[in-house]
Parts: sequence; C-alpha cells; structure tokens
Amino acid sequence: MSRDNQLWGAPQIHGELLKLGIAVGETSVSKYIVRHRKPPSQTWRTFVDNHVKTMVWVHFFRVPTIRFQVLYVFLVLAHDRHRILHFAVTAHPTAEWTTQQLREAFPWDTAPRYLLRDCNRIFGKPFVDQIESMGIKQVLSAPRSPWQ
Repeated sequence: MSRDNQLWGAPQIHGELLKLGIAVGETSVSKYIVRHRKPPSQTWRTFVDNHVKTMVWVHFFRVPTIRFQVLYVFLVLAHDRHRILHFAVTAHPTAEWTTQQLREAFPWDTAPRYLLRDCNRIFGKPFVDQIESMGIKQVLSAPRSPWQ
C-alpha cells in the first residue's frame, strides 16, 4: 500500500487497513512502511559554488561624514572575486536613483544571472521591475541575516 501511495504516511495507511478489517497497530505500520528517499535539495553552499561566477551582490550602507551628514553608498560586487563593479554615493537615495544605478552597472548585455540583495525598502518596485526586465533572478537574504 505504501509503494502505491507514496504520499501516504503511517496514520493514513493504518486507517485504510482498519477499513479493510486488518487489525494492526499504527506503530507496526510505521515500522514496516517503505521509506521513499527524496533527492537531496541543493544547499546554500552548493548553490554559491555552482553559480558564483554568475552572481553579483548589491548593498546599501550609510557613511556618516565629519559634518554629521549621512551619505548612502550603493555598491555592486562580483561574488567570485569580491571585485567592485559599480558604486555610487548620494545624500538622498530613491528607488528611481537606485534603478538608474543598476542600469549603469550593467549596460547592454552584461547583466548577471543572479543578484543577491537584502530586504531594504530602497529596492522598491521600479528596482524589481528593472531586474526582471534585464532577465536577472534576484535572491533575497533573510531578514535579520548577518549581511544586514
């Protein structure tokens, strides 16, 4: 029964056996059930190793000045060698400005396959639309991850 219905667990098979009049305990069913091995999913480390040459990392960070102003730095790094591909500095970042920086970082057909970024609000809808129109797949880091 477990071979024919691979999605059924021990409770469901136990219930079906009871309907057929076979009195057997659920623990006995779970002991003899056929275990179907799932192919292992790709780990994060494997993903990075497989796609490191086609990934870039986009990040915003703040820099306080000596006059107590705050400047925002937009940085694009190539993930394979941590090479700076593009950077820009502004005092007032907007989603449109960030989108323009993305266009300047990847002119013509130089767009990477994957773009890693955090969940910063500055990456708004125009930025996401631009990523999709360039054929880039974005990978978001988890909120409160060490990158932020």
